[in-house]
Amino acid sequence: MELSDSPPPMLVDGAEVRPVDHLLLRGDPARPALDGRSGTQSYAELEVTLGRLAGWLAGFGLEKGARVASWIAKGPVAALMPLAAPRAGLVHVPVNPLLKHAQVAHILADSGASLLIGTASRLSTLHPSDVPQQCRLHREDDAACAMSGGEALSPSRAEPDDLAAILYTSGSTGRPKGVMLSHANLWLGAVSVAHYLNLTPHDRTLCVLPFSFDYGQNQLLSTWFAGGCVYPLDYLTPRDVVKSVDRRDITTLAGVPPLWVQLTELDWPQEVAAKLKRLTNSGGALTRPLVAKLRTLFPKADLYPMYGLTEAFRSTFLPPALVESHPDSMGSAIPHAEILVVRPDGSITDDDEPGELVHCGPLVAQGYWRDEARTAERFRPAPKASRYGGMAVWSGDTVRRDAQGLLYFVGRDDAMIKSAGNRISPTEIEEAAAAVEGVAEAVALGVKDERLGQAVLLLLRATSPELKAEVETRLKAELPNFMQPREILMLPEFPRNPNGKIDRVALAKAHGA
Repeated sequence: MELSDSPPPMLVDGAEVRPVDHLLLRGDPARPALDGRSGTQSYAELEVTLGRLAGWLAGFGLEKGARVASWIAKGPVAALMPLAAPRAGLVHVPVNPLLKHAQVAHILADSGASLLIGTASRLSTLHPSDVPQQCRLHREDDAACAMSGGEALSPSRAEPDDLAAILYTSGSTGRPKGVMLSHANLWLGAVSVAHYLNLTPHDRTLCVLPFSFDYGQNQLLSTWFAGGCVYPLDYLTPRDVVKSVDRRDITTLAGVPPLWVQLTELDWPQEVAAKLKRLTNSGGALTRPLVAKLRTLFPKADLYPMYGLTEAFRSTFLPPALVESHPDSMGSAIPHAEILVVRPDGSITDDDEPGELVHCGPLVAQGYWRDEARTAERFRPAPKASRYGGMAVWSGDTVRRDAQGLLYFVGRDDAMIKSAGNRISPTEIEEAAAAVEGVAEAVALGVKDERLGQAVLLLLRATSPELKAEVETRLKAELPNFMQPREILMLPEFPRNPNGKIDRVALAKAHGA
């Protein structure tokens, strides 16, 4: 299908923007777009498959803007849902496959999902009380069958600001919150990344990151914008990644620091390592020793360190040519992003003066779903110096800008724990622990870990030392693996601040957090 078959593009930030479900229309119809265990589909074939999946979703008769959640492993259905739901006039809510029933129940209730598509094994773990009354459950197999036949829905005529997805991300307090992303957010994110990574129709991207993350989802969208091919992979061991790079002639690999640590510990045949042309990193900073290992192991691959936040997708990247000379830098703004470093009064800092990172421009999300209070905290009017104006994301992260315009991370103001690329809410862990009878108080901290970036340390004040084992059992049943504490310590008392609240700063200092 030719791009001319779709409605005229719209201009946002000087760039052509189309509904996100039009991405496949850009590719050469004969070139491969999706590869995997189910076989290879060309852009023309995948566009038909997309239309059928969208038609199946539309057949449920849901109102425009209804939320459709997916809780599935990576495969054709997971790869196409970010495009199929918006094509059907619906809003996609991807759920991390690692989450367990309590987190899924929260996302379903908070989003008001009308439909949940999941693997049979995952759906079987849900309790009746986990599923809202209006939410219907369907197996992934049903969606897969629909993609093999049936009537295909034509490309949508969505407006740039129409809501396309809600991605749930943990905050420093409370349960995960849904970030609202428009068609323009997703489209321009794909445009931006494809541009600065220099992706081409000859590139093949190995998608190892979960599609429930904006970083993981963009693996698909940016590659398709460039006309390349994606290969989704749910890997069991890091060695599976090496095998896939070899067998599928992978050129592009996105990862987080813990994955790079694991991959650099493996034996990479020289001819396999040489297939990779670019490596991208986000979800935590790369250490200098790790950068050195990656450059030695993959001498023909460009390395792109990046910084982002779900509320604005991606903010900065460091060009490969500067990695060796500025290994600690976050880089500078990606295309379609304006990054300012400001003082508390909103004025722009001087060179090397620490300030808050503020992200302005069309990549800024529409706020948190049904949460005006938290939206008002993070999404505020842009500083006067912004060329865009409008709403901006005030990150809460302290950075500094050098004379060359390169940014450097200084610190994070909130209490988030960042482990293996996951943003973990301490409150969620603490609530699960405190649900055990006899646990008076619980505090979760992030402590330095060479492999994970940060590991979870859980501090308990309880009536009996024996409760430690009971808490461990409950956490394993209620929380995903990446949220499990590395260590649980029992304390007789917690320090208090003048207001009588737990002094988390004192606890963090005492325990090396």
